Amino acid sequence: MAFKTDGGDDLSESHEINVTPFIDVMLVLLIIFMVAAPLATVDVPVDLPSSTAPAQPRPDTPLFLTVRADLGLVLGDDPVPEERLAQVLDSASGMDRERRVFLRADKVVPYGDLMAVMDRLRDAGYLRIALVGLERAELE
Repeated sequence: MAFKTDGGDDLSESHEINVTPFIDVMLVLLIIFMVAAPLATVDVPVDLPSSTAPAQPRPDTPLFLTVRADLGLVLGDDPVPEERLAQVLDSASGMDRERRVFLRADKVVPYGDLMAVMDRLRDAGYLRIALVGLERAELE
């Protein structure tokens, strides 16, 4: 509550809203979100092959399944045992088997091992698979 002093001992209330604290809080929140947004992306180190295909729009919450160079599987940022792939995908997708799974693999992963992962996805009921690669423009 704010008071005005006009030289006398009687204090009268001021009914004006002080928006300075509100603006300060909003600016701090803006800075926090600007710093936190890049940290929310998936960052599993993998050396992707390049592609000349045009980039496609990305869904709001994509399911990234990564095959690392050591043939380990990672869903998002979490390692996944091969025998529990179906259960982990079901819990991550909310049992929505029509949801697209974005499959990323390191360059050194043999084609046969990549096909084995795709077979496991098909056996789990996930038939909508998108392969992820680097765009040529990013390499140059």
